[in-house]
Amino acid sequence: MLRVHFSAADLARTTVADAPVPIWETVLSLHRLQRGDGGLLLAPWRRQVRGRLPRDWALLAALVPPRGYFPDFLTPAAPSTDFGESVECVASTPRDVVRRDLAHLSMRRSSFAEALWDGSAGAFGRLADALTDYQRVALTPHWSRIKQQVRTGRTRLATRLTGEGVDGLLTALPPAMRWRHPVLEVDYPVDRDLVLGGRGLVLVPSFFCHETGVTLLHDDHTPVLVHPVEHRLSADRVDFGALARLLGHSRAAVLQSVEIPGTTGEVARRAGVLPSSASQHLAALRDARLVHTTRLGRAAWHTLTPLGVALLSGDGGPTAK
Repeated sequence: MLRVHFSAADLARTTVADAPVPIWETVLSLHRLQRGDGGLLLAPWRRQVRGRLPRDWALLAALVPPRGYFPDFLTPAAPSTDFGESVECVASTPRDVVRRDLAHLSMRRSSFAEALWDGSAGAFGRLADALTDYQRVALTPHWSRIKQQVRTGRTRLATRLTGEGVDGLLTALPPAMRWRHPVLEVDYPVDRDLVLGGRGLVLVPSFFCHETGVTLLHDDHTPVLVHPVEHRLSADRVDFGALARLLGHSRAAVLQSVEIPGTTGEVARRAGVLPSSASQHLAALRDARLVHTTRLGRAAWHTLTPLGVALLSGDGGPTAK
């Protein structure tokens, strides 16, 4: 677990990034590409990208393993919406910082990582080119969708911040991140404490971040916490009126609400029905193999099945645009 410790000064200096940060999305998408997770909505993206991967993408995969730590210098501490600026920052990383970060890689270092370690001529130029080529293939064609969903997540957080202050903002983060004043608890692969010490925190909503938060190992500058946004199906989907005529208005609303996996109570709230009614509709949808339900402790957790995704998308499956 990661425990982020806030003081009054940190709460006052906590901000939310204005837009998706391209370098973070680029690096985190490498996790999603290699691991095959992220749900049904990323499956079409993964198929498209795998068929067009640039030659040097393996250099990036050698630095960003399927899971776990990747070198901090790949995601500069100051979040920038200018991808080229971030790549230049990566390429000019001081040699001592590169070695510090590469030393934490749990996997055996590749020959390319060794070249970066040694400061070999041209190694950082190849890294910059590999990042740029991969970003052009993996993110540029989908950037409007990424921006839209990150903007939606940021607006939700900003609304909570305006109405309820930083306490409301931190409470609105994903379930894997729990605000227990003055500590934000984050599900994390290692046990760690991050003491902000008056520097504040930059929250970065991310399309390719999955399930829980991600931060830098070293917090030399203003600490950053990247967190996932809620994924929604593309706008190219079946008309709700047609769906309501097929299923009934309430049941259609419940099915649509399961676009975002959640408990029965959460689905009921999004659909605008009572929990008892939502439970009945979910049972019918489950019988029709449109919804899958698992138990998490005392709660029931509902997700769309591939058939449910296909019905909502209106084209036989989800799309990535």
